[in-house]
Amino acid sequence: MSVLVNKDSKIIVQGFTGSEGTFHAEQMIEYGTNIVGGVTPGKGGQEHLGRPVFNTVSEAVDKVGADTTIIFVPPAFAADAIMEAANAGIKVIITITEGIPIADMVTAANYIKNMDCRLIGPNCPGVITPGEAKVGIMPGFVFKKGNVGIVSKSGTLTYEAADQVVRQGLGITTAIGIGGDPIIGTTTKEAVELLINDSETECVVMIGEIGGQLEADAAYWYKASGSKKPIVGFIAGETAPAGRTMGHAGAIVGGTDDTAQAKKRIMSECGIHVVDSPAEIGLKVKEVMA
Repeated sequence: MSVLVNKDSKIIVQGFTGSEGTFHAEQMIEYGTNIVGGVTPGKGGQEHLGRPVFNTVSEAVDKVGADTTIIFVPPAFAADAIMEAANAGIKVIITITEGIPIADMVTAANYIKNMDCRLIGPNCPGVITPGEAKVGIMPGFVFKKGNVGIVSKSGTLTYEAADQVVRQGLGITTAIGIGGDPIIGTTTKEAVELLINDSETECVVMIGEIGGQLEADAAYWYKASGSKKPIVGFIAGETAPAGRTMGHAGAIVGGTDDTAQAKKRIMSECGIHVVDSPAEIGLKVKEVMA
């Protein structure tokens, strides 16, 4: 089984005809992802990459039964795109856009809070279920099908972890890039929970970074759940000086519990197999699954 996306997902691209939307939609279609159309206001009725273009998400839901969207809309309009998708009944909203103003994301997050949808991102690489659907910007060839789930704040480390897992003769159920912004739709805990509860996922790789409480929350949940599925964890940013944003807008140490050392300690105490370097992820996964 997979989580969030699979071969039956009916996916649209918001910002379909723009340069980013076009480039990545081509890659997704080439991978075999079921892209059923796209949305660019004012260009409805046209065809792009052999798929229909709609003016609104509602139209895409009505005409092609879209249930999943990937958003490549510029930062100033991306929060509106999220709210439009939720309003139209889209179930999985994957937002790649980086640099969405925090005030806009506060509005969008509150708007969709009680709606029947799941937001992934923003500022994330997307979600991939190998061999079924690549809904994101990750290099598809790195991912092979298997029994290891990946949750990561970092795009690059998602690909690195997948590559290492595959080199150990294993593979991936679903990899979820949750994004590194201060306000994101799906937390580390929620993504880990999806994978722990997935019948095919036998091990989870959880990649976090300095700043915030997401990894600690996930670790406490894991301990309380009593799950016997192993989690291998890594925290990026161990050498980052306190008070400096490192790469992601959310990666800033605000207090003693935000540091890499504190997070690693909490994770270890909750039964997670913590590695000190991303280079150790693959070997540790193989070890805990043996």
